[in-house]
Amino acid sequence: MRIGFDAKRMFKNTSGLGNYSRSTLELLSKYYPDNRYFLYSAFDENKVGFEIPDGVEVVTPSTFIGDIVPALWRSGFMAKDIRRHRLDIYHGLSNELPYDIREGGAKSVVSIHDLIYIRYPNLYSKIDCYLYKKKYKRSCEYADKVIAISRQTKEDIMEFWKIPEERIAVVYQGCNPIFYEKVSEPFKEAVRKKYDLPSEYILSVGTLEERKNLMLTLHAMVEGKIDIPLVACGKWTPYADELMKYAEEKGIANRVFFHHDIEMADLPAVYQMASVAVYVSLFEGFGIPILEALNSEVPMITSKGGVFKETGGDACLYVGQYDLEDMIEALKKALYNSDIRRDMIEKGNAYVLNFRDDKVAANLYRVYESLL
Repeated sequence: MRIGFDAKRMFKNTSGLGNYSRSTLELLSKYYPDNRYFLYSAFDENKVGFEIPDGVEVVTPSTFIGDIVPALWRSGFMAKDIRRHRLDIYHGLSNELPYDIREGGAKSVVSIHDLIYIRYPNLYSKIDCYLYKKKYKRSCEYADKVIAISRQTKEDIMEFWKIPEERIAVVYQGCNPIFYEKVSEPFKEAVRKKYDLPSEYILSVGTLEERKNLMLTLHAMVEGKIDIPLVACGKWTPYADELMKYAEEKGIANRVFFHHDIEMADLPAVYQMASVAVYVSLFEGFGIPILEALNSEVPMITSKGGVFKETGGDACLYVGQYDLEDMIEALKKALYNSDIRRDMIEKGNAYVLNFRDDKVAANLYRVYESLL
């Protein structure tokens, strides 16, 4: 099989969509090495240092339009190159297919990660909402198969865009395999010193933005008189300034630590040294930090409703996103009740086996085979 991928995020994005793109290629090239894989990128610069698997070909624009406006090539003028490489499958990994995809001669697949911009348009600029709706809806309508990364996303695609259920397949993600292994005590201590981490802490991993709802954790620390520090790892946004302002007003700023520079290789140690992890987001397409925490044997507190039960199963404590008492109670259980902690860790070890690499790769490959 000859399979092409949209590689923009693969080479430029260090977080969610980039991780998904890189992981997809790595898993398929590992478990299905007899295929030919092509990475379509408007630019040949690999900004994230991604090590491309052997035998994978990078394709840059060969058309006049592509030479003049490379980004436009990715969105609308790729059919000539897709046909030139005689692809069987073209997979848009990050919500989008080229406008001329039906002229390329390949079966098309698009992965849709979430429709948060429809549910919470106030969290996005008006132009972003407009472009996302226009491009991503059209991609779903054009695709031979739509991959939703969760049942929640599948239901949203059906509800908001009226895509027939039979054209949508749910294929879950996994998390980076570096979270599967125990980290040595010397390495933990080295990471603790490197980032000046406290001896125990509540951990939050994810962009420091309003949707991640980290303010609820700060409120619980104050109102519940929980003295354990918070370590928040993620990209800084103006919302982080609001969090720090609140922490300063309530006298807990010395127990709140923000890090936007944690290296991926160090993140398993950061997880494994945590006392509890929190991810009480308002809405997500999947929630990779939940899997990272469960694989790290860290009790996880996350949100009721939405996708979170899909990702966390019976291994997490679930709280209302605006329920302060709920959050205080969950933190105290996860921090101080040894029986509950032990039960959560045991259930987490069992549940994460549903998202191992071989299962993720096989589920995705079945979608490709169904089209041929």
